[in-house]
Amino acid sequence: MSNAITGVTHAVPAAAAKEAQAQQAQAAPQAQTAPADQKAAQPQPAAKAPAPKDTVQINTAAQTALQESRETSTQTAQEASRGDRQAARLLAKEAAAKKD
Repeated sequence: MSNAITGVTHAVPAAAAKEAQAQQAQAAPQAQTAPADQKAAQPQPAAKAPAPKDTVQINTAAQTALQESRETSTQTAQEASRGDRQAARLLAKEAAAKKD
């Protein structure tokens, strides 16, 4: 049985939450000490915490496969003519697929 995902929430990193609280605490005393003749300050929107960053590392074999999938048939033919066995197999496979 499978369950559908109906929503996703992201946790705010503790450092970002503390930084936002510190910024709000600094802004409050400054607003209280402002002279009365100064125009009313526009309310500042709450600072958004930076989005968490995900990093992905792709191993060498996957990078090579991705590069091969993006090659044009001309590039593959050039590699095959230089003795690349993988390129030669790919050309043979493509030729066989065209015959079907």
